[in-house]
Amino acid sequence: MVRAKFMLGLALVLVASRATAQTASDTVEATSLLGKPLARPPLTERVRAEYQAKLDSAARAYARAYGGDGTGGNAEGGAATRDPDLIIWLGRRTAYLGRFREAIGIFSRGIALHPTDARFYRHRGHRYLTIRRIDDAIRDLERADQLTRNQPDHVEPDGLPNARGIPTSTLQSNIRYHLGLAYYLKGDFTRAVALFRRDVAAAVNPDMVVASSHWLYMALRRAGRVNEADQVVAAITPDMEVIENQGYHRLLLMYKGALSVNDVAPAERGDAVQDATVLYGIANWHWYHGRKASARKMFEQIVALPQWGAFGFLAAEAELARMRR
Repeated sequence: MVRAKFMLGLALVLVASRATAQTASDTVEATSLLGKPLARPPLTERVRAEYQAKLDSAARAYARAYGGDGTGGNAEGGAATRDPDLIIWLGRRTAYLGRFREAIGIFSRGIALHPTDARFYRHRGHRYLTIRRIDDAIRDLERADQLTRNQPDHVEPDGLPNARGIPTSTLQSNIRYHLGLAYYLKGDFTRAVALFRRDVAAAVNPDMVVASSHWLYMALRRAGRVNEADQVVAAITPDMEVIENQGYHRLLLMYKGALSVNDVAPAERGDAVQDATVLYGIANWHWYHGRKASARKMFEQIVALPQWGAFGFLAAEAELARMRR
């Protein structure tokens, strides 16, 4: 009963919090790998309103399941306590608003209630990456990987659906992908390669193939394993039906020689997340071709973009941090 009331209170506080005045310190979510404070990424008013409405809906659904007074079907071990989806969506919707530390707290409470549910470690690990706690992310994602080994995989529903409304990833693919990225950020390219190889081998659609193939290629090139990297891009063709990872697809075609840098580089700034992805791929391409000054300049351009949660931004930040050591 006490546990259920605590979780209900958490949901209701989240709903009420949008009316609370925020100070500058309240909006700082992380410290960059370069030592700079990172405030919540900017959202347009339309997007913020949409995300807030979805968070409110997730919080209301949670509150209804637990009962408005904390007694509705939520006794210790009751039905609502055994439903992890409500907690997961509460955390995911909170993170979409840039409230990453709150989301981590929600996933942590989910782990306390459901310690063998890999999804909580997967999502908390992702958000640990976002706030630059990479070692914590590795611990969570390794645990998630252990829990799902030799288990059936499942499509993971999208919180922010693509244009076709078709989910393109699975629970296990997301665990491997984020764990591989975490090792890549640490400069442990050998472990990153092993994870991305597993992910490419298990991919069930072109979006999964190109996303993991991109980071596999990057890791192999940074490890000096050029022949193996060439084998990765040999399997990439222009006619692959990619729904949402077009940036990765076009970068792979560039690495293959089928497209030029000018074909791939954004003509003008648009989607900051996609821009960071593409610019990081081009910068890294310059790096392992010996044009390190050009690469560094691009890394610096990337970390001047507003969406610091993008993996391309995070990777560029890690590159610059390594250069300072």
